[in-house]
Amino acid sequence: MKNKAIFLDRDGVLNHEMNDYICRVEDFKVLEYQIPALKKFYDEGYMLIVITNQGGLALQRYTEEELAEMHKILYATYEAQGAKFTDAYYCKHHPSVSGECECRKPKSGMLLEAIATYDIDPKLSVMIGDKPRDVEAAHGAGVKGILIAPDEVINYDRVKAMLES
Repeated sequence: MKNKAIFLDRDGVLNHEMNDYICRVEDFKVLEYQIPALKKFYDEGYMLIVITNQGGLALQRYTEEELAEMHKILYATYEAQGAKFTDAYYCKHHPSVSGECECRKPKSGMLLEAIATYDIDPKLSVMIGDKPRDVEAAHGAGVKGILIAPDEVINYDRVKAMLES
């Protein structure tokens, strides 16, 4: 049996959107009000997987160590409330520095890699993001996409209805 996943953009979905790169660990604020809905999905057997563009790495605005520290905070906050992330995929490229790549959303490379790595059925999965490029990346991987406003509460019933449609 294949696995199912809730793919999640990071900035504006799992942590506070700053409308700029989050370059300092102390500026990384987890949106704890997202945990109850995501814990329900986790308890139902969905993998929670982060899919995030982190072009600030290519621009040298922050380091991979600082990014890892932010993800450690994110993971610990969720684990303290009984939900665990399976993985976090990030694109460290930026078009102005790295040119085109297959992983940067709106391309679907990170989703396709996660689907292959964890034997995920795209039809049983959804991507939640706060930018149209998140939904575009989802569709490119055969995953349903849900667009929310930055820092909007994830509506469990809305996501569940989309998964069942």
